Amino acid sequence: MLKFDIIKQTDLMRAGVIHTAHGDIETPAFVGAATRAAMKAVTWEQLQDLGSQAVLVNAYHMLLAPKVELIERAGGINHFMSWDKPTFTDSGGFQMLSLTDAKIDADGVTFKSYLNGDKIRMTPEISMQAQWQIGSDIHMAFDQAIDSDNYLDVKKAMERTHEWLPRNLAEHEKMQKKYAKSQGSITEYQKASSNPPHFGHNPTQYLYAIAQGGRFEDLRKQSAEFMRTQPVDGFGLGSLYTTETTAEQELIKITNEILPAEKPRHLLGMGGEPRDLYVGVEYGCDTFDCVAPTRMARNGALYTRNGRINIKNAKYREHFAPVDAECDCLLCQNYTAAYLHHLFKVDEITAKVLASLHNERWVIRAVDEMRAVFLAEGKTGFLRLKNKRLAEYYGSAS
Repeated sequence: MLKFDIIKQTDLMRAGVIHTAHGDIETPAFVGAATRAAMKAVTWEQLQDLGSQAVLVNAYHMLLAPKVELIERAGGINHFMSWDKPTFTDSGGFQMLSLTDAKIDADGVTFKSYLNGDKIRMTPEISMQAQWQIGSDIHMAFDQAIDSDNYLDVKKAMERTHEWLPRNLAEHEKMQKKYAKSQGSITEYQKASSNPPHFGHNPTQYLYAIAQGGRFEDLRKQSAEFMRTQPVDGFGLGSLYTTETTAEQELIKITNEILPAEKPRHLLGMGGEPRDLYVGVEYGCDTFDCVAPTRMARNGALYTRNGRINIKNAKYREHFAPVDAECDCLLCQNYTAAYLHHLFKVDEITAKVLASLHNERWVIRAVDEMRAVFLAEGKTGFLRLKNKRLAEYYGSAS
């Protein structure tokens, strides 16, 4: 089982360390979204400088390109993309939400490749095989994500997720035995490489189950009760999407009150709003991932201590000061908001690079601050920090 040490805990809130074959993750932590084995406009060297401890790659996209077989021949995703820290893989279940031609049945999902129109089949077994070939440290079980307010639709998706989990587990165990025989053996491709890895394909990979239930409290409880009995290494919280209301925040709390405390919990696809992170940490989430920080950055939307800004707005044309005076990123330490405004206006690619570095660092730094304050001052100190930061951010956002 995955080794997870809890260093400090008060109620649901905790700080700990997740141990993987590619290193430790000090939690709570924000996991960078590297959907296609890359973070847009950010290199791995830059991402490490930003303080990222881990990244998440999407199995759905890797299945389509460059193909998981190629990644396996390269010795796994870490060697393929030259990232030597921990990796997560999303199962591909969430991506089915955006595919209008996806056909979901009791066995799995059929869809067409957006690259060439090829017919693709995804099942719990195929997802597990793909994630093992990718070689990530932590896998997500193949589930049926849903974004709906229809109770019966959400219930059906939850039940299907529950039905699929034993199949995920069975295939995960089968792959575990298969890759254990290799004991991290070096492939012929790696032997010929001028930059050989420290070890071969990762033989130590772990599985998280996904708790579902949408925005319905009774379904959330039902799913969490089912998931807590399963022999998995950790849990993802799926199909939540927002923490804007108190009721939505309570769903995280309710779920984590039921899930076993000794296993890590990942809040899937959330962290684009600072509120998501503070609420998630308060209610017991250990890791987060979200594409929003860099996606917003590429469109000129930047986090600041006093709220999100649009750097393209005319008022920044002569703003000869940093975007965020408290930020220690490359952008804020070396350039002015006026210069970034100019870069966006003339459509220089450097604008997207600098903005992405800023947003990703801003979010990582925010979560790191939560961990440090909780370890030093406990829950009281964290709640004081949370109230202060959220009042600053949402009280004067423009």
